[in-house]
Amino acid sequence: MSLELFDLTGKTALVTGGTHGLGMAIATALAEAGAKIIVNDILQEKLDKAKAQYTEKGIDAATYLFDVTNESQVIEYLQRIEKEVGPVDILVNNAGIIKRIPILEMEVEDFRQVLDIDVVGPFIMAKHVVKSMLSRKSGGKIINMCSMMSEVSRNTVSAYAAAKGGLKMLTKEMADEWARFGIQANGIGPGYFATEQTAPIRVGGHPFNEFIIKRTPARRWGEPEELAGAAIFLASKASDFVNGHVLYVDGGILATLGSHAGEE
Repeated sequence: MSLELFDLTGKTALVTGGTHGLGMAIATALAEAGAKIIVNDILQEKLDKAKAQYTEKGIDAATYLFDVTNESQVIEYLQRIEKEVGPVDILVNNAGIIKRIPILEMEVEDFRQVLDIDVVGPFIMAKHVVKSMLSRKSGGKIINMCSMMSEVSRNTVSAYAAAKGGLKMLTKEMADEWARFGIQANGIGPGYFATEQTAPIRVGGHPFNEFIIKRTPARRWGEPEELAGAAIFLASKASDFVNGHVLYVDGGILATLGSHAGEE
């Protein structure tokens, strides 16, 4: 098999929320495979910091300030992106939030906000990116950042689990409607990764750190760069007949109910 299948030279990739963490890791991987990178956020300071970090990596990332849940903004900025950078060939719907609140204590507004960002945002982004792909008859790639919570739940993450379960099914619907036009819609379902966000629960003997290590067959947290292979595969010609699939990168968590008591 030729490595040219994974070459993204000449492609333009938009990674929503690609200013930090797993989104930045994915954007970096796509850039290293040859793609031109665009990232967005709703905070200018995050964009400025990310721009500097990409530059340090030797990546000339274009940055745009807009809200993925605001359809009029999405339309406006996608038009600007096409004029200033180029039409989007690869969309990674990465922007998202989680609120850890028990159901009985969660306000409806909080529940709706999580669904709005985590599933309505990807709907809006994909809808308008794909309209451009169809007008160009170019085909393209949609990658939705799903989660292990697309399959299972945990205490206090009702809105997030509902949104990520919905995003999994939205991914399948996108595949059903767009595959005949040469557009592949798939998802990535990360497990637990070592990022700045998870640092507080990975140090100092935190009980959740021990839980994750014991629960994961690989016996460790994932490193952000370990998402690179999945991202490049789903963004490249190598996945042209893969559609409606969620690729879980979780160290094996979803493959097992857990280790036997006392097993190392």
